[in-house]
Amino acid sequence: MRVALFSSQRYDRDSFSFVNDAFGHDLVFLEPRLSQESVALARGFPGVCVFVNDQVDAPVLRALHDDGTRLVLLRSAGFNQIDIEEAARLGIAVARVPEYSPHAVTEHTIGLILSLDRKIHRAFNRGREGNFSLDGLLGFDLHGKTVGIVGTGRIGKVVVRILRGFGCRLLLHDPFPDRALEGDDARYVAMEDLLEESDVVTLHCPLTPQTRHLIDVVALRRMKPGVMLINTSRGPLLDTRAVIEALKTRHIGSLGLDVYEEEGDLFFRDLSDQVITDDVFTRLLTFPNVLVTSHQAFFTREALHNIATTTLGNAAAFERNEPSGNEVLPAAVRRG
Repeated sequence: MRVALFSSQRYDRDSFSFVNDAFGHDLVFLEPRLSQESVALARGFPGVCVFVNDQVDAPVLRALHDDGTRLVLLRSAGFNQIDIEEAARLGIAVARVPEYSPHAVTEHTIGLILSLDRKIHRAFNRGREGNFSLDGLLGFDLHGKTVGIVGTGRIGKVVVRILRGFGCRLLLHDPFPDRALEGDDARYVAMEDLLEESDVVTLHCPLTPQTRHLIDVVALRRMKPGVMLINTSRGPLLDTRAVIEALKTRHIGSLGLDVYEEEGDLFFRDLSDQVITDDVFTRLLTFPNVLVTSHQAFFTREALHNIATTTLGNAAAFERNEPSGNEVLPAAVRRG
């Protein structure tokens, strides 16, 4: 199959080209994000492959359909960037990568927690300037702390296992509980109870209309003063402006983000010689207790290999007119 890969980076070209030796697809790598402005680049391609910040709304899907595209391949588990109902109406198949490496995202999450707790990012910057003072670097024992885990799908389950090893008390919330995760140190609770009791809150749920701005002014008011908040899922789970206000009043003690509401114009690009005009984002970067990484939680060798293998396998199954098992249907998949 001839496939146009939008938002392609060097590492995408490397991983997909290597894996494609076993599939033989005709891959064309395109750097621009898919949008109404760039959709013409997909003309004549039966398949297009997109990532998390590509725009696959109804107008783009109609343009793709008119130009011959019949398959949209997602290089991600989440599919909030695509209008699934419109794709179904047009007869465009959509397939995703439901699991590439829950360990990759989980380990990055734990890295953010530990870095914020022990101020590792600040100590690193100080050391480079010859400042080895411990003032301002005081942390806390993670052992014995209460951690709220919102979403216990593939990634959330691994978070539970790892934090058990730290000796944490775990409060879980998910509309579809996995009771096998419960024990003396872990139990499912209402969202309100999780927010009120947790020293650390970490988000591992998909972005849906119901979870958009899940952490808003009301939710923040319920949290403990000094809470640590982590988001490695999707940026719009947080109301960023409300989070900034909570940082200013020190109600949020520390914040770790691998995603951001308006990351599409920022992440996966080198902007080091440019002025960042997103005032909300630049305000976030001014806080010493905020650690932002650029949507890199997924970014391991193993994950990239698995993403390429599953994506190209989805394309091969479509060509054979066979289900891959990774199709996204209008009745949206429930788990993150």
